[in-house]
Formats: sequence, C-alpha cells, structure tokens
Amino acid sequence: MDAVTITAKGISVSVDLAVGHLADMAVDIDGHRLKPLHRAPWVGEPRETLPKDLPEGTVHLSGDFLCAPFSISDVEEAPLHGWPANSRWEVVDSAATADGWRAVFRLQRPVMGATVDKILTLRDDHSFLYQEHVFSGGSGAIPVAHHPMTVMKTGGRLAFSPKRLAATPNEPPEPDPARGRSLLAYPARCPARPRVTAPPRRPIARPGYRMAQLREAFVTLVEADHGGPGWTALARQAEADLVLVLKNPAELPVTMLWVSNGGRDYAPWSGRHRGVLGIEDGRTAVGHAASLGDNWLKHESVATAFALSEGRSFSFRHVIGALPWPSGEPPRDVTTSPGRMRILAADGAVRDIAFDSDFLRIGQSRPD
Repeated sequence: MDAVTITAKGISVSVDLAVGHLADMAVDIDGHRLKPLHRAPWVGEPRETLPKDLPEGTVHLSGDFLCAPFSISDVEEAPLHGWPANSRWEVVDSAATADGWRAVFRLQRPVMGATVDKILTLRDDHSFLYQEHVFSGGSGAIPVAHHPMTVMKTGGRLAFSPKRLAATPNEPPEPDPARGRSLLAYPARCPARPRVTAPPRRPIARPGYRMAQLREAFVTLVEADHGGPGWTALARQAEADLVLVLKNPAELPVTMLWVSNGGRDYAPWSGRHRGVLGIEDGRTAVGHAASLGDNWLKHESVATAFALSEGRSFSFRHVIGALPWPSGEPPRDVTTSPGRMRILAADGAVRDIAFDSDFLRIGQSRPD
C-alpha cells in the first residue's frame, strides 16, 4: 500500500494515497491501544481476485474518506462517492508543529472544476484526529460527506447529540433477495428522540447493533437545533472503548448510519463484511443529482450541497476519536469547554479530556 503515516504523542493516522482513505488510526491512552477504524477484509488481496468493475474506493475500502458527491455521481462522471474516494492524493506539506503534527494532501483530479485539499491535524495527548477539507474554485454545487467506518466483534450501543428526524430512503440497500438482505422499512420517517436514533421500535432503528441480524441498513438523522457540536458515540462492547465522531451541524447537518453486517452475498462482500457501522456526517441527499434537486431534506430546510465558484473557497471540519470505555454503555451527553471535552457516562460519572474546542467553530459564520 502506498501510504503515509503522521504521528503525535499518543496518536497516529495513516493515509492510503491511492484513494485518500484513512487506512489506519491508533490511539495510545492509559495503557491501551485503540483502533477505532475499520478496514475491509479484502483490502490487500490480489486485484485479479476482485470484480473487474469494482470502484477503486471499494477495492481500498478503509477508515474514513471524503465523498464528493455522496453515493451516485450522476452530474459529473465519476465512480461511486466521487473522485476524492477513488483517485490519488499527493502530500503537499507534512511537518511537526509545536504541539503535534499537521499534514496537507491534495486530490490529483478536480471535482466540478474545484481543487480539493485534505488537512489532517494531530495534537500531543489528544485522542482525536482533526480534519478539514477545502474546496477552491469550480462551478455548480457539490454534496459532501465523511465516511468513517468502525467495526465491532460483538456489537455496541449508540448515543447522539439531539436529532429531530430519522428517515430511511425510498429503496433498501439490498432490494434483491438473491444478492442480499436489508433491515428496516423503506421508506419510513419518524421524529427522533434525544440521543437515540429513533423510538425503540421499527421501522427506523434501535440504538444497539445486533450482530445476529445479518443485514444491511441505512438511515439518515437530521440534527436538531441545539447550539453545540453534533456528535455520535459508539460504546463497542468487546473492544471496551468509546468511538466518538463530531461535526459542526451548520456545515454537516445530517448523520447517515450504514449498518453492514453480512447482508451482501456477492463479491467482494461475500457475507464476510460484518460488524461494520458507518457514521457518515454530511451535507447531502443520496446522490449528486438528488442533492441538487427537490429532495425531501430541502423540504425540512436542510442544506444538501455547497456552492462552488471561481475565486472562492469553502471548507468543513470533522473529528474522530476513541477512549477506553469498559462499561459498554454509551454516554448521556458530550459537551465542550475551552480546551476540554466533558463526557457524562450513563452512571453519572464524568470523564474530562483534552480537546480542541475551537476546531469545529460552533456559532461562527461558515460559507454555504
């Protein structure tokens, strides 16, 4: 694999330059080494053993990657999830800072005429990767999403910042029973309860990941107006840790959950992609054309794309981290204060850790 690794005290991240995926992430804390990100079991297998028409992003499927657009590229021709997830990135700059490491990567293909940069920052003794994507120039509009994936041996439990709506798309992830199986009802929509995906009944979801259900599932959660960072917390049971994913809701107003647990029988999935959860924060509907058109999220006053224009740039930020968390129960709340993150556990205990609270710029003006 053509990869580059950046490190700071207690944390390292590797980038697969062929496709810009985060190939690995390790957090060393309190005597534990935590590996919050997933890598597909076929990554590294001989290319000739995989389907010939498989997108490079699926060949290299790992960690987190930028989707631009999210899902189908039906405005500008590109593979699934766009060129940022399927083509080469180059290192523009990579150097130690006063308190960690900062690296800049550039996509070698334009997206709707725009130049795309990926900026990764690690800070000493922080359990988080801070990342930013910058689009410069171009024309038209582009939907975007992050695509972090984690994996569980025996399942886990979820909690969220407040959401106001949960919905499944019109079509299930696997509509053909000869090829795979889907979980949940499609389409479906319901109000979301605070800090869980939805009422604890079908058709939307439950806040636990059940390993016995060999299915694929997809649900979109719309952030409520709560004035803080958007967050998803997954307490992985066997791994005894807490995976945290954070965003600025003004930039990325939806969180899409992808459950992939042995529900696809065709290659390269072949029933072996199990225990995987995608926590996909975005500004998007499903597909480029759908994001630009009259979609259901726009009817909920939710933005589904960023505007591009020559001489102008925009950026959005995202955070991924992990902590030891032996209880197996997700937190009640996650809040930030200057330089810190406070996590309220289910039993009322409080965990206070180092966090760059300015990074997500909550409440500050960001470009549309």
